[in-house]
Amino acid sequence: MTPDEFRRYGHELIDWIAEYLENAERYPVLSPVKPGEVRSRLAASPPQNGEPFGALLRDVNEVILPGITHWQSPNFFAFFPSNNSYPAILGDLLSSGLGVQGMLWSTSPACTEVETLVMDWLVEMLGLPERFRSSSPGGGVIQDSASTATLVALIAARERATRGRSSRAGASGERLAVYTSSQAHSSVEKGVRIAGIGSDNLRLVDVDESFAMRPEELARLIRADREAGISPAMVCATVGTTSSGAIDPLGATGAICREEGIWLHVDAAMAGTAAVCPEFRWIQDGLEYADSYVFNPHKWMGVQFDCSAFFVADRSALTSALSIVPEYLRNAASESGEVIDYRDWQLQLGRRFRALKLWSLIRSEGVSGLQEMVRRHVALAREFASWVEADPEFEIAAPHPLSLVCFRHKGGDDVNRAIMDRVNVGGKAYFTHTVLDDRVTLRMSIGQRRTELSHVRAAWEAIRTAAMG
Repeated sequence: MTPDEFRRYGHELIDWIAEYLENAERYPVLSPVKPGEVRSRLAASPPQNGEPFGALLRDVNEVILPGITHWQSPNFFAFFPSNNSYPAILGDLLSSGLGVQGMLWSTSPACTEVETLVMDWLVEMLGLPERFRSSSPGGGVIQDSASTATLVALIAARERATRGRSSRAGASGERLAVYTSSQAHSSVEKGVRIAGIGSDNLRLVDVDESFAMRPEELARLIRADREAGISPAMVCATVGTTSSGAIDPLGATGAICREEGIWLHVDAAMAGTAAVCPEFRWIQDGLEYADSYVFNPHKWMGVQFDCSAFFVADRSALTSALSIVPEYLRNAASESGEVIDYRDWQLQLGRRFRALKLWSLIRSEGVSGLQEMVRRHVALAREFASWVEADPEFEIAAPHPLSLVCFRHKGGDDVNRAIMDRVNVGGKAYFTHTVLDDRVTLRMSIGQRRTELSHVRAAWEAIRTAAMG
């Protein structure tokens, strides 16, 4: 492809993306294709000679697009939002065009320093503890996902609990335990497996009537493990669980962790963005106890995947667990101790210039623009919940302080599954379910950037119609 062809097709592709995002709500939200259908319509072998880019775009329209579940549709209410935005898309394009590998400060100083800057911006924007600023012993880094952030925190917690002995030949032989809510994300269990702690050493703490962790039960489990000769390594508290949006009591949990000398990791993957609004910062009460914290701008904020903001109170705990310096990575800047090498803050060596899309979004929309979006979504969720409460056939299944509403039809599990399937197959909206109190519960996650009241009202009408059979 020549530079002129790149310019021409680049303009064409930008126009295509803009038109797609403007019209995303016209498509059935859930892709209707059958397994293997997309692949069967594409060439089985790679072309011997290059094809014009226009041929690829034709396949995008005719084959790829029908196989897309439209996360950017304003009628997407499933799982969690995975938003993009025009400024973030352009920032990502700039990152791709520059093509830097920012493993070290010296391999692209701007890649590191812009990331450090925007992570400090997030501390200010969300009212996070000052110990997460880069000017403190801690700081922030962009990870690919909250799952990776949790694993990195687990590794640092493991090393601190064993005083580094688990990294030595033969390991330490100590048995460690990790604690989290029974409602926590599955990434915690996956992390304990990968970190070598093992699923049998993961303690699922009971929850209260709002599905939040019970601190007194956490304390009991910690005591029992210590009496059995097992060393507590980490507690993972959640701000906004996936199933119900429950918020664990960080203050009480953190006080236990500080008294016991246990690493506290806080996962606010979806809900964390809400703290851009001062009136929602109560969700972070007690965060000052945390050793690490993560939330995902690639969910609610509008920075397309992947962009997970991970903070630590003591960066040395992280780098001592993850830093290995072979001769070919040694350089004067790193040896000076005056720069950050983010490769020591993550599992991978290489890293993209992901900060550009976050930097672009914040500069383009400002704090006030992000606040307006969050407030609008929370208001829509409250409006939806009021409709559910007013309908005698439905009920609210969990507290809904932010943008997730859990509800159910009173007719039972089969009725609720049928409602969900009818709405999703119909294509006018897409939402998912969970199980709370052993009952199938429907989830209405309102966080897509383009969702307005009309979309929420249409979804509710589709749900009520589906309930009629």
